[in-house]
Order: sequence, then C-alpha cells, then structure tokens
Amino acid sequence: ETLARTLHDHSISDSLHAYLKARDPRTIVGVMGGHGIERTAPSYRQIVFLSKRLTESGSLMISGGGPGAMEATHLGAWMAGRETEEVEDALATLCEAPCFTDERWLETAMAVRKKYPQLDYESLGMPTWLYGHEPATPFATHIAKYFDNSIREDSIVTIAMGGIVYTPGSAGTMQEIFQEAVQNHYLSFGYASPMIFMNKQYWTEEMPVYLLMEHLVKTGKYKNLLMSLTDSTDEIVKTILEFRNQ
Repeated sequence: ETLARTLHDHSISDSLHAYLKARDPRTIVGVMGGHGIERTAPSYRQIVFLSKRLTESGSLMISGGGPGAMEATHLGAWMAGRETEEVEDALATLCEAPCFTDERWLETAMAVRKKYPQLDYESLGMPTWLYGHEPATPFATHIAKYFDNSIREDSIVTIAMGGIVYTPGSAGTMQEIFQEAVQNHYLSFGYASPMIFMNKQYWTEEMPVYLLMEHLVKTGKYKNLLMSLTDSTDEIVKTILEFRNQ
C-alpha cells in the first residue's frame, strides 16, 4: 500500500510539473488560510473577489484545495470574467450551506457550477487524503491530490513563485508561512517572492506571527523576505502585479 501511494504521488508531481511547464512562474499565486472559514464570513467574500481580480489579470490561483479560504480562492477564479452581480448571486446560493459539514455544502456548489459554467479560466487545487474530513473544492478546474501531506505542502509553497497571500488560519497556515520564509531566506529558486498577510488584526493580535517575522527580519535572523501586512484588496493586487512586472 505504501509503495502504491508513493507511486501515485510521484505521478501527480510529474503531471503537475508538465501542467505548469509553459507558465511564467511569477503568474502562479497561492492563497493560504483556514478550512473553517464559513461562506458567510467577510473574509471569505474578500478572498473571492481578490482571487477573481488576480485571475482576470493573468494569475493562476492555487490553494490547498479544501473548503473555507481555499474554496473561496477557487470560487473567485471560477467566477472570473463575470459581473459583480453574478458573483453576489453565487455567494447567496452558497451561503445556504455556510460550513463544509452542512448537508447541502456540495449541492449548493454544484448548483453554482451549473448556473455559471467556466470555460475560460483555470485554477489549481492541491488537497490531501491526510485531512480526510476536508472535502476537495468543486470549484478548482484542476486537482493535484496527494497522500503525502509533506510533499503536498512543500509543492504548494514552491510553485507559488508569484507570491502567497496568507489569510486567517491556524496550524497548517502557520506551517506554510515558515516553509515559504525558509525558501525566500535562502533564495532556493533564485529569487524571493511576496509574502502578503491579509487581515492586520488577525496577524498582529490573534495570531501575531507577523510581528515575530518582522522582528526576525530586523535582527537579521531572516533575510530576503518581501513581507507586507494589509486589509486592502487593492493593495494586495498591486503588490502581486508590481512584483510580476519588475
């Protein structure tokens, strides 16, 4: 069984690299955040519209491929090219089942997919069987699902060379922050990419990791970190696009 799982993950990685080969790495943007963010939450809505704008500007959006902030990322990409009123209608449908444990969570998502089909834009979800309680989002047009979560986590932060947006999350999101910080510190792939923390209050008070990272940069423990902290969708989009075009 372990050999079969390893071969599966190897084939997924091969297919993933083939899929991304023709893309400019700086157009690949990740969004990290908690699976527990409900569809009714203001942060969910903000991620949707952020992802929509970035997708329309040429970004391939990637996430851990689950519910919550991850689903919001792919919903935004799925609704790219559509009017704001259509996005609001989709959100209203999804809010009938706010949490992934609700009975109609998948049913409402499939209703949105049917009403608003997507043929022009793509997004990549990377879920794992390790978190068996998390369903994979139905809004990602491409899925790279892994058995080995360590390979999956490293792959997400590695391929998101266009920057990563950190939205409120818990242990998994914290892990991804430090994984990305190490890659940027050592310039593992030739250059550092933006680390954008969305929600000032969360990252400085509830989970004050931004203050720690800021201290580590000031004292020289970490180098090459392109960090920013904001509540503004416009500022996030500007940071991502300026980095891509420099």
